[in-house]
Amino acid sequence: MVVHGVGQQVKGPHVLHAELFAALRDGVMAAGADIAAGQVRFAFYGGLFRPKGEVLGDEVFFVADDVQDGFERELLAAWWERAAAVDARVVPPDAEVLFRSPRWVQRALFGMSNSRFFAAAGESVFSLLIGDLKQVRGYLTDARIRREVQDVVAGAVAADTRVLVGHSLGSVVAYEALCAHPEWPVRTLVTLGSPLGLRLIFDRLRPPPAPGPDPGTRRGVWPGSVTGWTNLADAGDVVAVVEDLRPLFGPGVRQVRLHNGSSAHDLRPYLTEPLTGRAIVAGMGG
Repeated sequence: MVVHGVGQQVKGPHVLHAELFAALRDGVMAAGADIAAGQVRFAFYGGLFRPKGEVLGDEVFFVADDVQDGFERELLAAWWERAAAVDARVVPPDAEVLFRSPRWVQRALFGMSNSRFFAAAGESVFSLLIGDLKQVRGYLTDARIRREVQDVVAGAVAADTRVLVGHSLGSVVAYEALCAHPEWPVRTLVTLGSPLGLRLIFDRLRPPPAPGPDPGTRRGVWPGSVTGWTNLADAGDVVAVVEDLRPLFGPGVRQVRLHNGSSAHDLRPYLTEPLTGRAIVAGMGG
């Protein structure tokens, strides 16, 4: 089963299956196996973020003033810093004035718009980026949204579900769902372009991280009945701010660095990667 990330609110489970199954199958075949369409389900929660009463209308258009203080600004700052670190086209933030300048949000959005991460967004890049910020904040800070998203995932898990694949925010959703349901038959977690290591998100996980092996450290709770966890991150993925999850979740995580070309965070190249396919095949018992 696949749990999608942000920005999918105008799609649905069948659309996602039609768009992404071929990529997943290519990854599995690159790993020396095969998979049928009926073996893959998509847990679709994006509809919870679709504006009510605008089913036939345009997307909500956000501007810089719509970025809220607190979580949204902090996440934007983290993405900007990461983008500047992995992409020479992005002007880095000035740490001394980052939160002092009244125009730093505009500066951050402009800087991010030059990155290859948002190259395909065109003129709507600002609105797309702000919308993503709001979806992440909504899930992590609104108990109702979190509960409804988790209910969607729980409703999609079946008695024969052995592998859970989570992309972007979907990796956080999948992780929390597995922690909440150790009785599920899922044995393998595959996280792609995951922000789980970003402190802004790590500190808000449910269940909360526990004391770590060393004084003053904390470690994320191991996800339910999972026996194999593979985390794959592109070296230029802006969302995967902390690529290596092992320091925060333990040595049981198999950490993989890969290269998705110009689409660093896109789910398709993550799925076509042979090492993603191997993790899925191993989890299916193949």
